[in-house]
Amino acid sequence: MQARMTIEDIDKEFFFHPFTHVREHERVGPLTIVEGHGSTLTDTRGRAYLDAMAGLWCVNIGYGNAEMAETLRDQTERLAYYHTFASMGNEPVARLAQRLIAMAPGSMSKVFFGNSGSDANDTQVKLVWYYNNVLGRPEKKKIISRDRGYHGVTVMSGSLCGLPNMHAGFDLPLPMVHFVRAPHRLWEAEPGQSEEEFVQGLADELERLILAEGPDTVAAFIAEPVQAAGGVIVPPKSYFPAIQEVLRKYDVLLIADEVVCGFGRLGQNFGSEVFGMTPDLITVAKGITSAYIPLSACLVSESVWDVIASGSDKYGVFSHGYTYSAHPLAAAAAMTNLDIIERDGLIPQAKARGERLAERLRAEFGDHPLVGEVRGDGLLGAVEFVRSTDPLTAFDPALKVAPAVVRRSRELGVISRALPAADTIAFSPPFVVTEAEIDEMAAVARRALDDVAAELRLLP
Repeated sequence: MQARMTIEDIDKEFFFHPFTHVREHERVGPLTIVEGHGSTLTDTRGRAYLDAMAGLWCVNIGYGNAEMAETLRDQTERLAYYHTFASMGNEPVARLAQRLIAMAPGSMSKVFFGNSGSDANDTQVKLVWYYNNVLGRPEKKKIISRDRGYHGVTVMSGSLCGLPNMHAGFDLPLPMVHFVRAPHRLWEAEPGQSEEEFVQGLADELERLILAEGPDTVAAFIAEPVQAAGGVIVPPKSYFPAIQEVLRKYDVLLIADEVVCGFGRLGQNFGSEVFGMTPDLITVAKGITSAYIPLSACLVSESVWDVIASGSDKYGVFSHGYTYSAHPLAAAAAMTNLDIIERDGLIPQAKARGERLAERLRAEFGDHPLVGEVRGDGLLGAVEFVRSTDPLTAFDPALKVAPAVVRRSRELGVISRALPAADTIAFSPPFVVTEAEIDEMAAVARRALDDVAAELRLLP
């Protein structure tokens, strides 16, 4: 008699996983999570793990929130779905749009809703192209992104990513996307270069690219306030003011990708407020619902909206949107999520917990001979591993040091994440994480590094 298949067997047999090494998964199978509360996850075997990543940078209010469950049930009973094409609307989405505009930095005017950060950044590019077509500038269509940026996985948003693994095998990036360096002093600054000189060099590089391509062909620059998946790269405070001076000079729009940073991750509502960004368009997702249900949004500034609205006279119906755009369940969840964050003081708590995280990571890793940098901002942190700090030398990528540390951490009960651009592990726990849980996350990661160093004989 054939043995009954476990859920792991069924997974390996039928499920096509995203961002997964397919052959390795067929051999090893999944870690199947069945329950979550606060910052703790439980697998099918009853083993508990601290989630140092809040899922994928997103479960900000923590797992198992009963208030969110009640909101979703109540909204399902009242109106589970209706579309928003052809001027159809629903109450939760109208109220959420009003709230987002009130929260947003700068002069935002309208909100377009989608389902994920990927489709939202795709939408942003279409908005930029539409905007320039309405203005009679059909050649002004190129988008500048940055090395190590992450902006999604659709054909366009995947093209915007400055990560080679996002392009390999997919015939990306598209030819209208161009890249400048990331503001990462560890690897990009010249020896002895001051912060001001470094920033000016990056601004000059951007200007040279715009001039080389032709200012009448460059439409927008897209950037995360802190580059999350690219390595938790925190820019110098003077970086965005210098970049925006160049953008204004050549009439290039700024798209702020706030998918990770938005709604409190950096200790303020938006990362743009932390780093002096004045965006023309803002992309949000993840933290807008704390990932309890998919939702994304494009926030459009007054000046851009005025042009887009006038496009109806030229093109008729604005023919873009998704079946699930402005989904009432997602909008209701977002409203409750934002209520919880505001009422429970989770943004100042995230800032305080972020200070604790930075302190513990520095204490555990600051003097380690295999650590090139401990960095972060707000409740985002990262540790980058190097072969040598003097001279600064990267590990051979084939060693896969960071993935090994993450694997060992998981064995020890903490889920962190290895980032693809370098040997870096990231920390982005829920805002509800306790100080004791942060201490454990950092201590387990240090033990994991020491275990991996001994196994791979990385130290003399």
